[in-house]
Amino acid sequence: MRLSWIYAATSKLRRHRTPDAVAGDAVLPIDNALLRRFRPLLWLAACFLAISMLTRFVLLVRTGAGIPPSPRYWLYAYEVGLGYDLLAFVYFAWPLVLLLWLLPARAPATRIGHAAVSGLCLLMLFASLFVAVAEWTFWEEFQTRFNFIAVDYLVYTNEVVGNIRESYPVGWIVVALAALAAVVFAVRKPALRREDGSTFAARSAVALSWLALSVLGTWLVNADLKDRTDNAYVNELAGNGIYQFFAAYRSASLDYDRFYRTLPLAEAFAEVRRQLATPDARFVDDDPTDIARDIHNAAPERRLNVVLISVESLSAGYSGTYGRKPSLTPRLDALSRDSLVFGDLIASGTRTVRGLEALALSVPPTPGESIVKRGRNEGLYSLADVFNQKGYRSEFLYGGYGAFDNMNYFFAHNGYEVHDRAQIPEPAIHYANIWGVADEDLYTMSLAEFDKAHAAGKPFFAHIMTTSNHRPYTFPAGRGPWRQGQRESAVAYTDWAIGDFIERARRKPWFADTVFVITADHCASSSGKAQLPAFRYRIPMWVYSPAHIAPGRFDRMLGQIDVGPTILGLLGMDYRSHFYGVDAFQRAPGQERAFIGTYQRLGYVRDGQLIELSPHRRIDAVRPTWDSDRPQPQIPLDSKLAIQAISYYQTASYRYSHHLMTAEGAAPGASAVVGVP
Repeated sequence: MRLSWIYAATSKLRRHRTPDAVAGDAVLPIDNALLRRFRPLLWLAACFLAISMLTRFVLLVRTGAGIPPSPRYWLYAYEVGLGYDLLAFVYFAWPLVLLLWLLPARAPATRIGHAAVSGLCLLMLFASLFVAVAEWTFWEEFQTRFNFIAVDYLVYTNEVVGNIRESYPVGWIVVALAALAAVVFAVRKPALRREDGSTFAARSAVALSWLALSVLGTWLVNADLKDRTDNAYVNELAGNGIYQFFAAYRSASLDYDRFYRTLPLAEAFAEVRRQLATPDARFVDDDPTDIARDIHNAAPERRLNVVLISVESLSAGYSGTYGRKPSLTPRLDALSRDSLVFGDLIASGTRTVRGLEALALSVPPTPGESIVKRGRNEGLYSLADVFNQKGYRSEFLYGGYGAFDNMNYFFAHNGYEVHDRAQIPEPAIHYANIWGVADEDLYTMSLAEFDKAHAAGKPFFAHIMTTSNHRPYTFPAGRGPWRQGQRESAVAYTDWAIGDFIERARRKPWFADTVFVITADHCASSSGKAQLPAFRYRIPMWVYSPAHIAPGRFDRMLGQIDVGPTILGLLGMDYRSHFYGVDAFQRAPGQERAFIGTYQRLGYVRDGQLIELSPHRRIDAVRPTWDSDRPQPQIPLDSKLAIQAISYYQTASYRYSHHLMTAEGAAPGASAVVGVP
């Protein structure tokens, strides 16, 4: 870098200086003057790189068995990581670069100038330490560097900051970091000269060089360049948290046609129509861009109430029904005897909004933001639209404040009445944390709403979204022998709350004619050694209605986008579908498929393969691992499956961006937010 060249050049010049040159600032070599001016920048660089390297080491140790004890992996993480650290520092150091550029030559001789440089250096040292601790807490939760989730969290500071305060001793951490920064600053202060003799033109040359480095780094480097190993943890450690954060911010909105592999549009739609041609479906017309089809069920229609519970972060692996010993969900396990259990349900994503999107809209997880959070997401064809056309009252009920993740707005403008924490009187709340009320209080509000619908003589469809199984993992005291703040305890509590809800519902006059569907929004963890770790996407589902749904087990794979159509199929409902999901019982054996994704990487699971689409029009095939955290070996790409994957994601992105996810002639559903200020 330019500063390294300056240092070498000035070292040589110092060895050849004359006594006059030493005595007078006027004859100082210009590079030596610049070195004196920008020494604080070198000091900050040393601190920043040391903190970044130490952070990488701590995260590497914390990952444990996730990274095999191979020097090849360690060297890769540090060698590539150093490059990202240097580039991150170029961006990070701009405040100090600007100050050192603009301060006049004699400014360091003044108390104000000296204090300004020293104060900024100390503040940026504290910021570096704070980011390091923030990275550790983020890694603990998501096993990844800052990413799109971190960007999301900046928007919802109340919930996120509150969650951090309830999970960690924030005050003591800040005090400790401030003390550490002060100690480091006192032991090794940045060298400041009273007068450096630099000229504005020379300082401008350094600032312009820094700008050039910033522009070149932005142009030539991207966050994906580090992803060159078969271990996702190593790839993450090779990055830099600050750089990854801003890279994720730039990728918040991804145009599918620009970044991903495409097909001729007519060919893509034709392929999707072939995949959606189930025995119960008849396409409405021959328009190649229209996936609308009339669904006709052979069984008679049953106007039963439907309660769909999406439990926060409930992995299938928590339940004895799915093989865990000892089970964390004894009450759900007890329900299994009288339930239709789905043994191989695959979540669409790793965020709540992805689960809500899949359950409400039955659409694959398109790149970038979830549709729940995007603009112009009103009037989309949703599961509530089907029920509303049948005369149901459709509701979305959430234990937190539904402004988070744009949930209230999305559901209120797509056929649902919305009820959230604001509707629950304070005396009725047994316990609440920053994310919302305890699950039992959410269920109390839900029962009251169901009673109202029943009293009005209307069947109801309700989507309940819980919050208790989320960090800080706290819940009402006295509910069980569980420790506060532990993930497993939160799972046990949310299981208890579901059992309590069912028992209270059993005493209601509408209970016998209600179908309870209990599933999850996503798994508890999202990361693994693979880029798309398949084992992190398996979630449970119970369909409980002893009087109407025969107990049993369905062990064929289905995607989360199939949940809505499958429920409608169990009810024998005829309707016009605009969904990408299908009734799992109508799909022929051997045709099972599922969709998994992050905000950038899109996966298509079929025939024992996982097709992965990623930016820069890359497409790969791997063998998915469903039982544990192991690398997923790359395999030859099946062209037929590749075409199917591209077709689904390309057409879904096209239909949303061209406002084709609405349903012409759909009856307007309920569109109100009840009790929300």
